[in-house]
Amino acid sequence: MRTEGLYLAGIGSIVPERVSTDHAVAQGWYEEATRRRSGIVSVAVGGSVPAPDMAVAAARTAVRRSGLDEDDFGILLHSYTHHQGPEGWSPSHYILRKTLDRPVPAVEIRQACLGMLAAIEAGANRLVANSSHPAALVTAADNFSTPLVDRWRSSSAFVLADSASSVVLSRIDGFARLLAIRSMSESRMEALDRGDEPLFPPGITTGRPLDFESRRDFMRQQWAQGIAPPIGHFGDAVAAVTELTLKEAGLTLDEITRVAHPGFNRDGLETLFLEPLGVDLDRGVWEYIRQVGHASVTEVLLGLEHLWTTGQVVPGDRVLLVSAGAGACAGCAVVEILTPCEPIVEG
Repeated sequence: MRTEGLYLAGIGSIVPERVSTDHAVAQGWYEEATRRRSGIVSVAVGGSVPAPDMAVAAARTAVRRSGLDEDDFGILLHSYTHHQGPEGWSPSHYILRKTLDRPVPAVEIRQACLGMLAAIEAGANRLVANSSHPAALVTAADNFSTPLVDRWRSSSAFVLADSASSVVLSRIDGFARLLAIRSMSESRMEALDRGDEPLFPPGITTGRPLDFESRRDFMRQQWAQGIAPPIGHFGDAVAAVTELTLKEAGLTLDEITRVAHPGFNRDGLETLFLEPLGVDLDRGVWEYIRQVGHASVTEVLLGLEHLWTTGQVVPGDRVLLVSAGAGACAGCAVVEILTPCEPIVEG
């Protein structure tokens, strides 16, 4: 979708204290060979801080940076992948109460790790279709520090990281212009994240740990027995959605200054994202994101904020945000930086 007159007016994030992968190896949490291959040097670990509270803190920064009033907002959209609190409870309304505190819709967007971009796309559509308010608040947060998650071993492709991020979408003005945003699905690949686990009762209700690796092992065993799963190369989907989004933005990849991408281990990052796009590590955010880990729904916004606040992108630069999630789904957005970052005045 090509977007006209839509802006990112404010951005904020929370990245908890980071635990080095060297320390994780010394503690027996992580294998040394895996650490060397991954390229990940540290991982953000949130401890006992609830994910919705991290989202609240990130949202307050984004709203403050936007310069907008709470009455300007017509909707809040919250995304996450891991459990946020009590079963049957609404984290989005908790975040709404502690931020905008207005009687506007508070909506959950569940699109796995693509959730933040999916929420931005939904917020953009809302602002185009509904002129009652000029702004939307988008939040995302996860904390995997729970008993049924082993962040270090749940997958060989990444180490799960905790964080929160938020962005304000506006029809008024902002530090960046949203040029285009799009997502797509390759539903044949949903089995990769299902494996042989039953659909009912859900594993979380029976005490089954989160284990992506055992699901992939099942698919590999099936393949070895001659049962080929109906999947293709996911990098093709990443390349396809990027090509379409750039076309809608009226740009080529050569006109993109930097790319904000997931915090996968280096080999998976290159195979699934960078090589299909023809982008090298230096053009991405590898040196930053390898210090955070795979921050699920938040990581492309973490990358964008890092580039902007450190002055690595300046007015006129275009940034590609690209991500993916279980399902399988892929998406990207193109933004153009309009103003340099200024220090936040606390108070």
